[in-house]
Amino acid sequence: MTEGRKKREIELLAPAGSYETFQAVINAGADAVYLGGSRFGARAYADNFGEQELLEAIDYAHLHGRAVYLTVNTLFKERELEDELYSYLRPYYEQGLDAVILQDLGAFYRVQSWFPGLSVHTSTQMTVADRYGAGLMKQLGAARIVTAREMSFAEIKAIHDEVDIEIESFVHGALCYCYSGQCLLSSMLGGRSGNRGRCAQPCRLPYEAYDAHFKKIQPNDKKLKEDYILSPKDLCTVDVIPELVECGIDSFKIEGRMKQAEYAAGVVSVYRKYLDQYLECFERVGDARLAKEAYRVSKEDRRSLFDFGNRSGFTEGYYRKHNGRDMITLEKPNHAKGNEALWADIRRRYIQTESKEKIKGKLILFKDFPAKMEVSLGKSTISVSGDIVQPAQRQPLSREKVESSIKKTGNTPYEFESLEIEMEPDVFLPVQSLNQLRREALKALGEEALKGFRRTPRKLPGTEGELPVDAEGADTGKPFLSVSIEERSQLAPLLSYPYVGAVYLDSTCYARDALETELIEDIGLIRASGKEAYYVLPTVLRMETESFYLAHKDCLRQADGIVVKSLDALAFVRRELPEDCPVLLDAGLYTYNHAAKKLLAAFRPVRDTVPLELNRKELFGRDNRNSEIVLYGRLPLMTSAQCVHANLTGCDRKPTVTWLKDRYGKYFPVKNNCAECYNTVYNTAPLILFGFRSDFERMGLWFYRISFTIESEAQVGEIMNLYEKAFLGGEANVQQWYPKEYTNGHYRRGVE
Repeated sequence: MTEGRKKREIELLAPAGSYETFQAVINAGADAVYLGGSRFGARAYADNFGEQELLEAIDYAHLHGRAVYLTVNTLFKERELEDELYSYLRPYYEQGLDAVILQDLGAFYRVQSWFPGLSVHTSTQMTVADRYGAGLMKQLGAARIVTAREMSFAEIKAIHDEVDIEIESFVHGALCYCYSGQCLLSSMLGGRSGNRGRCAQPCRLPYEAYDAHFKKIQPNDKKLKEDYILSPKDLCTVDVIPELVECGIDSFKIEGRMKQAEYAAGVVSVYRKYLDQYLECFERVGDARLAKEAYRVSKEDRRSLFDFGNRSGFTEGYYRKHNGRDMITLEKPNHAKGNEALWADIRRRYIQTESKEKIKGKLILFKDFPAKMEVSLGKSTISVSGDIVQPAQRQPLSREKVESSIKKTGNTPYEFESLEIEMEPDVFLPVQSLNQLRREALKALGEEALKGFRRTPRKLPGTEGELPVDAEGADTGKPFLSVSIEERSQLAPLLSYPYVGAVYLDSTCYARDALETELIEDIGLIRASGKEAYYVLPTVLRMETESFYLAHKDCLRQADGIVVKSLDALAFVRRELPEDCPVLLDAGLYTYNHAAKKLLAAFRPVRDTVPLELNRKELFGRDNRNSEIVLYGRLPLMTSAQCVHANLTGCDRKPTVTWLKDRYGKYFPVKNNCAECYNTVYNTAPLILFGFRSDFERMGLWFYRISFTIESEAQVGEIMNLYEKAFLGGEANVQQWYPKEYTNGHYRRGVE
């Protein structure tokens, strides 16, 4: 444990999907609350907060010494970012909002320019899973990163030890099957994008599993009905709080903005108890090992967490292990809860009872002088004067009556810890005057306590001199085709096509022990055919992957360039490889808007990749210069640290294709990347956009990609010939040669 970390230096962060939940989690002991407003949050279907409600919540939290973080963690379309985000955030910034949680790099760029002093936290949707990405976000101005849920204690500690940035990690609640920010399953299936806050959770539905030969997989344990293959159990880490503290986490994040107030407050109360218990023990004994040995969670509290809600039980998640079958529900993932008496008790303690801040007061009542009242809260002290105190004509004020009237703080957030009364005998003041004095004093105290939080934003700047959005783009007049492959067998047929300008060699093509020889061999073949050879780093860069490529930097330097799919990989390349190494940004580095493109331009990419969720109209409004669009390929819908193959039949470390059949009879291919130990779930049908060349040229798109994933050598040839006829040759009626099933992706429909 970091020496000297005190009780309140580790934050307990709670969710709130409604104002009732917001107050309840504060009453239950949350140090900070994250919530969504009416727009741009990753939980569009939560109740969320209206503007006035959110402004009141910010003040309420600050009066109680707590913080509010606003989720603005969707990807932004151009109009939303440039025309709407500033006016949306401005009132909250002025009120004193403590931080925004962001996914979109364009929003990240704009918020820092528009709202100085507002802390920016990177959403878990940014998929930061390594010290390189954390360092990059620190460099760009982030105050805090929210780590990928899949990270281990050791990986988080590496960030803590090497990057001076706050770390926030999930400790309780729902887990996603996919690395957050890399999921297109809901988007492609029904147009409800998780990147836009509208995930329909198709991962929670049943799927049948088939092997590479389409034989149904029978689980090793015949008693298990392995239908819910993509549905993780809920996370619960109350038993490992000491380890969470020791690895350097600054904020313990509880998931649950869609949950009831009783759930959120109940979970917060348990974590508050045990986080404080451990930290107080550490402060007392001064030794992390001894404090850890003394740490115990009662069966009753563990049972309470279970009764607040669980999904087929709990898992400690990825902190101790990379993946595992015991982390998946495997049965219908209902969110079970029980023990009505416990829920009633939580309602009574945290929802029906409001916590009050202790204030000190002093009241002075002297004849012929104005009544005077002084109140203080922390460092804030104010004094107000009221009506003139009169000599009593008949019945003088009693001290008891004065005290009773002044202490009626009602629905204010205060209660008197002490009240000093100085009054002459035989004085009189109407009760309504006393009440008015109290109301004015408490109102003034609130204004004094909150005035330090108020801010003034910069005026909304113009965009003169910035990278403009040019619908026509740059007219090169020549298409440039790149082809990415995930199997070495797919390379040979590509070498004979003169119009292929570059080949992207995915890391999945090579076993780690064969990388040096096979990659160098393939690069030689590609160059001999007059093409460029790029190496594609893994979708997720984590500690073990980082160590491997650090040891093989010389091998990476042999390629003509590197394709990166994450912020971690981008930072790794720019830090560890030569400064002039060409870098191509894949679609997972989202450039929905030109501000995101501008921010990423600082890292000197040769090209970016057009986001997969933008439609035709949106692409016409995008700056497409030096952008590449995918014309063909089975799009990756999910990247998961879990392994379908291992969870169903056991880990044999053999890359294979497993097929998942959904309730509509559609088959999703799943490839297990054994070197990196992650799964990729691909779409049921390939994307084909060969018929839209004239659109792309008017959009300024001249760089194209064909992506091969599970295709055989013969299928590679068929698709290349189809590209030649349909795209280059412009032949009509070529759809007769298309695969039986294909999709245009989001080109026509887009996402909400």
